[in-house]
Amino acid sequence: MISKSPPQECYVYITLPGQTEAVTAGRFEIKPDRLGNPRGSFVYAKSYLERAGAVPIDPIELKLTSRVYQTSAMNGVFGALRDASPDYWGRRVIERNAGKPVLTELDYLLESPDDRAGALGFGLNQVPPAPRRKFNQTIDLAKLQAAADAIVKDEELPADTPKEQISELLLIGTSMGGARPKAVVEDDDALWVAKFNRADDKWNTARVEHAMLSLARACGLTTAESKVVTVGTMDVLLVKRFDREKAQKGYFRARMVSALTLLRSADTYQSRDRWSYILLVEELRRASAEPKRDAAELFRRMCFNALISNTDDHPRNHALIARDQNWRLSPAYDLVPMMHISLEHRDLALICGDEGRFASARNLLTQAQRFLLDPEEAAKIIKDMTQQVRETWRNVARGVGVTDADCDKIAGAFAYPGFETGRMTA
Repeated sequence: MISKSPPQECYVYITLPGQTEAVTAGRFEIKPDRLGNPRGSFVYAKSYLERAGAVPIDPIELKLTSRVYQTSAMNGVFGALRDASPDYWGRRVIERNAGKPVLTELDYLLESPDDRAGALGFGLNQVPPAPRRKFNQTIDLAKLQAAADAIVKDEELPADTPKEQISELLLIGTSMGGARPKAVVEDDDALWVAKFNRADDKWNTARVEHAMLSLARACGLTTAESKVVTVGTMDVLLVKRFDREKAQKGYFRARMVSALTLLRSADTYQSRDRWSYILLVEELRRASAEPKRDAAELFRRMCFNALISNTDDHPRNHALIARDQNWRLSPAYDLVPMMHISLEHRDLALICGDEGRFASARNLLTQAQRFLLDPEEAAKIIKDMTQQVRETWRNVARGVGVTDADCDKIAGAFAYPGFETGRMTA
């Protein structure tokens, strides 16, 4: 006999463009189907559909209609809702403080703080709670670093760490994160994602990632703003949140969905056939308010990832945001070099041309027209960026404080030989 779990439901809240207070957008429910597998359903509230200025939760799936949307994918969680769920780090923090041994996907949604990535929120009450707007301050970074270190090592938290500060270590959502320890902090002007170094890092990750964002901007990419602050003997990377804008009474919030959602895919090995820049640009051209500009930006980003061996460029590390009614490709983030032994062949996480994931110039050029670029224009982008990366990466890195020793450790990542010499197979 099939064991069936009880239905679970919650309300979905959204902060509309130009507003700082959330309203109720609809209701989300997960219940078992006839085979006992989780099936999710979402329906917009009638009051929301009648509200002036109402916007859809995502650009592809949950349109503004009165129909009941259903999905059996991803344990019954719609992509746009999954993007507002905590990432691996956030789940670790929730699990550490959970009062029950087994957590469901709905538990993760409900237990996350209300300042997750994007404009969504979740709760059990039909009326959204007032925003807490209580953030860790940049002056608290030393305590946050100590708490993050303890969580990474599964050790007891420092005795002087306030409980509320630990619960707020996970103030960041999936679309902008991964497994690295992080927290949201606030200064006088903005919200920042604080990303902490780990004791087992092979190089100063904070300064290297800051260098990659700086190098990307020099190559013509639009990236998240970043800076490095030193706390005691440790460096912390601060990345400015591009889904928030400070207002007089709080923060304006941009809607946000990951490329994983845009591709209608999951983050499992079985779904990797849809992990593709080629498919992504097709969806981007449909969703973006400026398809030609965003398609070209995605091509440059793909090229840059290949040139710095950022082979962890998975779909969660690309996103669309909507600060108003219109969706656009988000600024680039999570740009990190990866070390590889092979000098001849390296693969990106997403398919980038006729030879699959092969990170070579020739492969990138095979599908340039999908990015609304003619072959000559695409070839010039690749040539100019290759020269820029090869000739300036070390100076850029040294200029933001990466040591010579760390530069030597990551040198093999940049413009590796196979990028230019790789040939198409017969």
